[in-house]
Amino acid sequence: MLCSPSSLSHHQRTSRLSVSMATPLATRGLPLASRGPPSSSSSSSWPPSSILLGRRPSRRLRSSSPQVDAAAAPEKGGEYRPSFADNLLLAFFRSKMVEEVGWDSEKPGYAGLMEVANRLMVKGKSASETEQAAVRVLQSLFPPLLLVLYKALLAPIANGQLASMMLARATALSCQWLMGTCSVNSVTLPDGKSWSSGVFVEKCKYLEESKCLGICINTCKLPTQTFFKDHMGVDLYMEPNFEDYSCQFNFGVPPPPLDADKALKEPCLDICTNARRRRELGRNIVTDELSCPQV
Repeated sequence: MLCSPSSLSHHQRTSRLSVSMATPLATRGLPLASRGPPSSSSSSSWPPSSILLGRRPSRRLRSSSPQVDAAAAPEKGGEYRPSFADNLLLAFFRSKMVEEVGWDSEKPGYAGLMEVANRLMVKGKSASETEQAAVRVLQSLFPPLLLVLYKALLAPIANGQLASMMLARATALSCQWLMGTCSVNSVTLPDGKSWSSGVFVEKCKYLEESKCLGICINTCKLPTQTFFKDHMGVDLYMEPNFEDYSCQFNFGVPPPPLDADKALKEPCLDICTNARRRRELGRNIVTDELSCPQV
């Protein structure tokens, strides 16, 4: 059947209108990737990769936490902070010193311990008597049988090397509450051998807080050397540095004679109040007379 031009024109217009209306309806149910490109006003790269992969466009998130300044971070080392166990050791040591002195300070903690140490220093009629009292305090810290067995069984092994190395590690581990930060190091013996039986104290708190060379010598250095030799069978030579307050423990090294020990010939500490007063009263005093009167 032939159609007239007018009817054909009307038929074509109707078909085009139907197609134009059906096209968007058909594409609504299709995924985004199957749709045609947008108009020329859109971006030239179509479709975006995030749409092709089925992901939402990502955003960069800024952290709200402040940046850490490396210079403000706490440094390693520094002053030793005692733990709960250290406080127990301090209380135990102080109680033994109080038993020897027969007097206790009203001050708590380390400050009270230093007052008891000063009283121990004053109580002795001589430096030798003070040293013997300090040795008794050290003895009371250990079970008597332990000291006997250590001296008889461990001290003779390998000419004392094992016992010296054990004591160095025990000292560095258990005495930082008293002396401050310390570490094990190597020492040279008189025969030239090297043992890792030394303990280096960076800055002795006992010396710094006492402010007295005599307290260091008579209640720490000399009695400690005597205690380890006589009651544990191990030689010990302690070398305190009265300028920077460090101290070197040399386990396995015998101490020199008293008249040759340089620590006993040092003048009073600059921080000693008695020494400062003596210097103010007598500026013409010779060096020998400035030596600590407590040594």
